[in-house]
Parts: sequence; structure tokens; C-alpha cells
Amino acid sequence: MSHLDQVLSKIDADLDGSLERLFQWLKVPSISTDPAFKEHCRKAGQWLVDELKGIGVDASLRETGGHPAVVGHAKDGQGKPHVLFYGHYDVQPVDPLDLWDTPPFEPKLATLPDGRKVISARGAADDKGQVLTFVEACRAWKAVTGSLPINITFLVEGAEEDGSKFLPEFIAANKDELKADVALVCDTGMWDQDTPAITSSLRGMVYEEVIVRCADRDLHSGQFGGAARNPIHVLSKIIAAIHDENGRITIKDFYDGVHETPTQVLEQWKKLNLTEEEFLGQIGLKESAGEKGRMLIEQIQSRPTCDVNGIIGGYTGEGTKTVIAAEARCKVSFRLVGDQDPEKISANFQAFVRERIPSDCSVEFIKHKGSRALALPHDFAALTAAKAALHDEWKKDPIVIGMGGSIPVGGDFKRTLGLDTLFVGFGLDDDRIHSPNEKYDVKSFHKGTRSWARILAALAK
Repeated sequence: MSHLDQVLSKIDADLDGSLERLFQWLKVPSISTDPAFKEHCRKAGQWLVDELKGIGVDASLRETGGHPAVVGHAKDGQGKPHVLFYGHYDVQPVDPLDLWDTPPFEPKLATLPDGRKVISARGAADDKGQVLTFVEACRAWKAVTGSLPINITFLVEGAEEDGSKFLPEFIAANKDELKADVALVCDTGMWDQDTPAITSSLRGMVYEEVIVRCADRDLHSGQFGGAARNPIHVLSKIIAAIHDENGRITIKDFYDGVHETPTQVLEQWKKLNLTEEEFLGQIGLKESAGEKGRMLIEQIQSRPTCDVNGIIGGYTGEGTKTVIAAEARCKVSFRLVGDQDPEKISANFQAFVRERIPSDCSVEFIKHKGSRALALPHDFAALTAAKAALHDEWKKDPIVIGMGGSIPVGGDFKRTLGLDTLFVGFGLDDDRIHSPNEKYDVKSFHKGTRSWARILAALAK
């Protein structure tokens, strides 16, 4: 029996012990956004430090400007590949508490109507259960062989749910210590209950607020209507001009840096048969509003977008008030892909708006932080190794997908440490993260641990 087979057998035999350890961690209410739970956050971090030390990792709590980070090193040999593993031990608030079927920090095993066994608790899926799949894989390797197949640095923060405000500074201050060959992040999900997934790209972000001002005060529409500029009308026309009839964004040079998805990846996505009825039907819609001629899965993963997230202007209270507002505002977000430049997108968007502002009106912009998209090369060696390992565990080819949202730590690793990141997670769409009755499938936890054991072996080669 190979070492890997022995490790997998150890994971199977120790599943009850692994669940018990997870339950101990889940009992700690490490809510990072509420100052009342500050000491609980420290306790959760120390719990992980103690567990890592117990398997021979040189681990400690490290101070940041907020909750402490857990940093650990397991370096068993020169010349071995070296990974940086990231996760977070903090959790979301539990409100509204009365919607929980069981107390959120009293973890329970439950059975869903479809027969699935699940772990019910706040943090079960986001992110304590996911982090522990990796730790338990390392525990099994150490128990069987006395060492790990690769060198590992652990970085598990305590303020991800509070915006990771101090993490970029911490990474920059400790960049020499955190050096590695590749980063691993376990904070994502599977395609479905039986199909693993690797997130190979994350969309970037530009976020702008626009304020259009016309008259120097609100006006009576009976007196000034028909003659005075209405900033809501002006802003509405600008918003309507952003997209053409085919769903493409009309801002100058917007698609510079947008690359076509390789044919072999598109073929894999096509086989997933993600339909409008399946994806949009669950939210009460029927028709895709994205770029015509693009598959639905492209629209949500690999194509750039622009959405208006809010419009404010005029009287919005109960009853009537016949007023022409002095100003109107909107909040606009762009999701970026490929090599799109956030600064260029922002500048061209502002120019697009200014060109459409009447001469007797004005516009102001409030610019928020932007971020570039991240993408792994499709022939990236670590990606190839992880795909093979996941196939061996799940007996299905993993889906290599993009994520429509953003995970900022991936950008921090790239910019500061020069690391590409593999995002491999075992969460499911129905895990109810950030909501009452959060859960994590026992199958996800068990096979996730086995998957990491295989990935560590594959990366060693």
C-alpha cells in the first residue's frame, strides 16, 4: 500500500475525531465585526495554533491592527515545493437569531430531507470547516509518514468577515516570511454535490459614485417643469447609454485587455448545460440580460460587466411632492476580467459621463478602491496537478471555472508576494453562508480532506 493510500485510510478511520475537533472550534463565537467578541476571536486563533503545534507545525498568534493572525511553518526538507495556505477563523454575525433551528454555536449533526448528513453551525462552511479539511489532511500525512510531502506556510486570519482591513499591511510587512511557490485558498465551492471545482480566475472591480447637479435648489415642477434641467433625466440617459442593444458596454476602450476563453474550456462549460431556466428561474427571471452571442456561464464568469447598484434623487417619501430635484446620484460597479486596467476603466467611465452632461449642469465623482482581475494560466503546473488529484478522488473531471465575485487576498498575494493562487473549496450553493442555519455537508468535509491529501501528494511531484 502506498503512502497516499495509507493516508487516505487514516483520514477515513479518523473521521469521527476530525468532526469532534471541528465541533470544538465551531463552539467558539469568533465574530470579528462585533467588538464584544474580541476575546473569542483570539481564543479561536489560539485553538488553531494549538492544533497546528500538535502536528508539529511551528505556529503562533501574530498581532495585526485588528484580530490576530495565525502563522505557522512546516518545512521538512530542502528542495520540496512550498505552498502558502490561507483561510480565516472568524465568522459572520448570527442575526436574526430566532431564524436558527439550533443555537449557532452549538454544532450539531443533522440529516436533510434528501438524506444528506450535514454539520449545522455558524462557520461550518465559512470558513472553519474548509480550513480544517486542509489541517486534517496534514494531520494524516504526519501520522502516517512523520512528515509532509511538501513545505507549507499557514496564514489564517481573523478578520476576513470584517474586510481584512489589516491583512495587506501584514502581508507586506512579512513578505519574506510568507514567500512560497504557490498559494492555496480553501474558501470556495464545488460545482455540485458530486463535481469538484477549481476557481482559476476572479473578476476585478471598479466602483464609482456619480452626482449630477443642475439647479441650485429643488424646484416646483409646475413652475419650472419643461424648462429646467432635471438631473434625474440627465443621469437616466447616461445610464441607458452604457449598454447597447446587444448588451455590450459602450465606454471607450472598455474591452481592452479582455481575452477570449480557450476553446477547450468553452467546450467543457458547454457540457455543463447551465440554462437560463435553471440559473435565473430560481430568482424569478427567465431571460439573460448579458451580451448576446455569449453562453450564460460566460456572462457570469469570464465576461466584464457594468451594473448600476443604486439610484437616488428627488422625493422618495410617502405621498406626493411635485419637485424637480437639484441633484441625482447613482452607484456603479464594474466587474473586470483579463488584463483590464481599473484606472483606465475609471478614467474612461468618467469621460463618458462628462461628455453627456449639459453645459449648465455639473458632475462629481466619488471613486472607491479598484482591483485587477486574477487568472491562472491554463497550463499552470499546480493547476494541472490539482485537477488530476481531484479527479482521482471524485472520479469526475473537476470544473475549472471563473468566479464572478472577488476574493481580495488573491490580489494581495499576487501584488505583494508574486504568487498565483489555487482556489479549491468544497462548499455548496445551499450551505447558507452568512445566513441562519449555515451548514457544511459531512461528505464535503470528509472528501475535502481526502482531496487535500491527494493534492499535497500531487504537488510534491
